[in-house]
Formats: sequence, structure tokens, C-alpha cells
Amino acid sequence: MSITFNVTSLIVSDMARSLAFYRRLGLDIPVSADAEPHVEVVLPGGLRLLFDTEGTVRSFDPGWTPATGGQGRIGLAFACGSPAEVDTVHDELVAAGHDSHRAPWDAFWGQRYASVADPDGNSIDLYAPLPAAVPSAP
Repeated sequence: MSITFNVTSLIVSDMARSLAFYRRLGLDIPVSADAEPHVEVVLPGGLRLLFDTEGTVRSFDPGWTPATGGQGRIGLAFACGSPAEVDTVHDELVAAGHDSHRAPWDAFWGQRYASVADPDGNSIDLYAPLPAAVPSAP
């Protein structure tokens, strides 16, 4: 048996709005995809991120209904180049109208971390390693 994980799929309520959000996070998605019912993006390393409209999913699963309860049921994390970039990207997304779930903070595990909701409520984490603490001289 040769099973390989290679796809994450998001079901979106508004394709154009969702793709605009993910473009802000650096994904190379052509604007022409905004009107498509299904979009695939190949990520570095060969993984694929798929976007399907709710209508597309209902076309093959008529009983499908969106998750309820506030937050989405999937989380994605995007590495940033520096702790300052975590703050910048978070603030740019919030300024563009997206909800902050957790403002940037220095996590106890050694990363600058923040969480923003995508247009469908999925948790999008932003992170970067914090500089290593320099031990003080005795």
C-alpha cells in the first residue's frame, strides 16, 4: 500500500473573497480563478490546497451542510519571516476586514504567534521563531 497525504481542501462560501484572503498570505492564485467553482493551488513540496464552493460540494453531496458553532473546523498555519512580520500580516488582515482570533503574542514555545479567521471562520495561524534569548554574563 502506498498512501500519501497530498491535499487539503477548503469549502468556501465566496470564492473571490477567500482567494483574495489567501493571496494576502502569499499564495500565487490567478485573479481569473475568482469565478471558478473549484481551484487548486500547488504548494512548495507538492502539497495541494483546494478550494471548492459550497455549490460545488452540494453538486456531489446534496445533503452537505456547513459546520456550525462559530469557528471553522480546520486550521492552517503560515510561517512568517520574522516576529515583526507576524504583527504586520496580522494587522493588514484585520485592516482588510478579517477577524482577529488572537492578537500577536510571544508564545511560551518560542514563537511570535497570532490567529486570524479566514472568510469562512477557519483559523489561520501566523508564526515566526523568536530570537534566542542571550544568557546574561555571571
